[in-house]
Amino acid sequence: MDTAYCIEQLKALCAIDSPSGFTDRVGDYLMEELARLGYSPEKTRKGGVRVCLGGEGDGLFLMAHVDTLGAVVQTIKANGRLVLSPVGGLQAENCETENCRVYTREGKAYTGCLQLCDASVHVNGEYGSTGRKFDKMEVVIDEPVKRAEDTRALGICEGDFVCFDPRTTVTDSGYIKSRFLDDKFSAAILLAYAKELKDKGLTPKRKVYLHFTVYEEVGHGAAASVPEDVTELVSVDMGCVGEGLRCTEREVSICAKDSGGPYDHRVTTALVEAAKAAGAAYAVDVYPHYGSDAEAALRAGYDVRHGLIGPGVYASHGYERSHAEGAENTLKLLLQYTCG
Repeated sequence: MDTAYCIEQLKALCAIDSPSGFTDRVGDYLMEELARLGYSPEKTRKGGVRVCLGGEGDGLFLMAHVDTLGAVVQTIKANGRLVLSPVGGLQAENCETENCRVYTREGKAYTGCLQLCDASVHVNGEYGSTGRKFDKMEVVIDEPVKRAEDTRALGICEGDFVCFDPRTTVTDSGYIKSRFLDDKFSAAILLAYAKELKDKGLTPKRKVYLHFTVYEEVGHGAAASVPEDVTELVSVDMGCVGEGLRCTEREVSICAKDSGGPYDHRVTTALVEAAKAAGAAYAVDVYPHYGSDAEAALRAGYDVRHGLIGPGVYASHGYERSHAEGAENTLKLLLQYTCG
């Protein structure tokens, strides 16, 4: 399988800033790449990208999200620095000292860094004991600003998006480290899946759609745009890796239940059987703190079966890590499930 293409696409997607609500550029990229692969994608009104990969009957909707965590400017302080309001589940302690970009509504971008207020250890005697919360932190802009008026003169205002560096790295041993592997890794896997169908001339044994959603991190990514002929949804998102769970970064995880409840028993059983038939390394797990696009679609009222799979990802919502074998095993499962 062309895992090299998958990693290439992951790097490209991670290089595009796209927190929930600020996803036009990543949507445009997906439209261009899917068209280059020979498909006819369409953009939804919400900004997601949907495409049919072929096949007939019993429609299957495979979903991954390309929106990420991020922030917006909440307050411009008297000293010209910025207080942030998080978008999605961004944790202040997980992005302290991280470089970022501030995008103005005029299309300008300014760099900065999120720091604890009064961040010099040699000056601030409370540095170690101060709780890392957004009201105790500030973006220091890389411009000579000393007052709020200086910052406003740059065009920065409340509500402007702030995007953090992904710091994407792929090691010689196959480990992938980056912010936003949740869920750009699985988005890259779905692109690789679409390419595999084209390269090998495969037609799915049922009608298969892809949907790249853009509001998953705030809870309503797949709450719309499900075609009428779809009977089943499978969210291809990150698989959880941590204490009490079996999945590793080298495997594909099949979720039996998360904080929203159990996934459809028939679907999870069929996914397990497909993993076995494909020789894919897999684990079945229960995620304690998790919600997915598939559940958002069900809550929106769609009468469909649902499932959730994804490559194992460690340190979710922080500086995450996975492995190329996680992509390979996820691809094996998808190809067996749809074409085997």
